[in-house]
Amino acid sequence: MDPRIERSRQLILHAALEELGDVGYGAFTVESVAARSGVAKSTIYRHWSDKLALIADAFQTFHEQWGPDITSGSSREKLDRIVRHVAEVLGKSVFSACIPALIEGAERDPGLRKFHHRFQMEARKPLVAVIAEGVASGEFLLHVNPDIAASALLGLVFYRRLMTREPFDPERAGDVINTILGFARPLRGSRAASRKGIR
Repeated sequence: MDPRIERSRQLILHAALEELGDVGYGAFTVESVAARSGVAKSTIYRHWSDKLALIADAFQTFHEQWGPDITSGSSREKLDRIVRHVAEVLGKSVFSACIPALIEGAERDPGLRKFHHRFQMEARKPLVAVIAEGVASGEFLLHVNPDIAASALLGLVFYRRLMTREPFDPERAGDVINTILGFARPLRGSRAASRKGIR
């Protein structure tokens, strides 16, 4: 892809998220994104058919670009990266203001609701897979249900963002993982392992 076209695309997608967070789904228009991004409305319509297509592409693109690296490390380390990432996204990023707007809009617009549910279902799959991996390897307790555990972890972070005055602190990712999942055995190099003489 032409670098200039890709730069314009990224600019438009970022402006779409900012606009959604600022005005909500109901007041969101392609015209307002064009004004915010400085890109002609006709250019936007050449790539996205309507505002839902634009918002969906923005969410999917930045989710892929900003996701944590979970290609290496133990299941516990991967899980920590995911929970920290979700907490950081909901606490500070341009996505933070978009979440309430997306939820509110999904209650009113069937098309947005369908996208929202599909997006969240796909986004949580890596989390479920990492937990299942940890259970299978014996790193997490065998009775842990990966799907329920994933919902519990995400539920806490989203609850703190949407229902309280303070978002969940990413630095406490380890605390919530320990509380919800526990461990079947001490991790190598951990303080608990050291106290027990495990090397």
